[in-house]
Amino acid sequence: MVGIILASHGAFADGIHQSAEMIFGPQENFKSCILKPDEGPDDVRQKMVDAVNSLENQDEVLFLVDLWGGTPFNQASSLVEEHKDKWAIVAGMNLPMVVEALTQRFSLESARQIAQAVIPTAAEGLKPYPEDLAVETTSSQQPAASNAPTGTIPEGTVLGDGHIEYVLARVDTRLLHGQVATGWTHTTHPNRIIVVSDNVFKDKLRTSMIKQAAPNGVKVSVAPIKNMVKANNDPRFGDTKALVLFENVEDALTAIKAGVEIHEINLGSSAYKEGKVNVTKALSFDQTDVDSIKELQSLGVKFDVRGVPSDSPANIDDLIKSAEKKLAEQK
Repeated sequence: MVGIILASHGAFADGIHQSAEMIFGPQENFKSCILKPDEGPDDVRQKMVDAVNSLENQDEVLFLVDLWGGTPFNQASSLVEEHKDKWAIVAGMNLPMVVEALTQRFSLESARQIAQAVIPTAAEGLKPYPEDLAVETTSSQQPAASNAPTGTIPEGTVLGDGHIEYVLARVDTRLLHGQVATGWTHTTHPNRIIVVSDNVFKDKLRTSMIKQAAPNGVKVSVAPIKNMVKANNDPRFGDTKALVLFENVEDALTAIKAGVEIHEINLGSSAYKEGKVNVTKALSFDQTDVDSIKELQSLGVKFDVRGVPSDSPANIDDLIKSAEKKLAEQK
């Protein structure tokens, strides 16, 4: 696996390292080096040398640094100069770049290949709001035209095999956020994210914010449960690879009982509120949650309990037992 080292002036590298692991989960062979105000070039160079020495594979190393021509860049480049057939540097570090690098190293074994792969993602991560502040792209920068149908598709049209492919169905109180927009999207490769919630569908502000969080190249829809059921049965959605997000297990149960063909649920987060008990750092259940999970299990639905793809799945039955014990103690 390619080793990745973040380097910056001040604590930026440490902070972005922490941010990336919040999204992607704890990572091996992933280090950060910072140049403090009272330190010089030799200090940060030694930190880089120590970081390299801690990597399992010292043949393939990628430095992501904050500023071209700055001290961290210069010290990294002096190290890369001795290994420039294998090592690489990319300057202008941002969080999308770092997350993309962590993602790409699952499939790419070369630091130079990953360096090339992260540059477009880093650039795409620069987005203004309001959106009319965006600089108009030139025709040469426009994406290639899609072969997908445009406009209204006539009723009765069958696309693909006529059935939605559910690449992931997730229960997550936060719905579309960093862990989903990066880690899970890169892992499952949907072409559409569908937030299924009657409450969110009625909330124009939340709907707008969710759509703004769309990862590059993936469409985002917000739908009430009844519309999700209709889409499930509509052959015009047959070329859809859907990542479906529910706010809670009750909504997932309602959708599945109404005919949405989901057979496994990724249980990511369930926020604590009064009446619930904590069963993990990210999951809190009340009796309604427990009953809904049990009913879903009786329908043959399996549970994958983890926040990010790199987590080890927890056992749903153990969590239910823990919740039932704690709920009984509340009475």
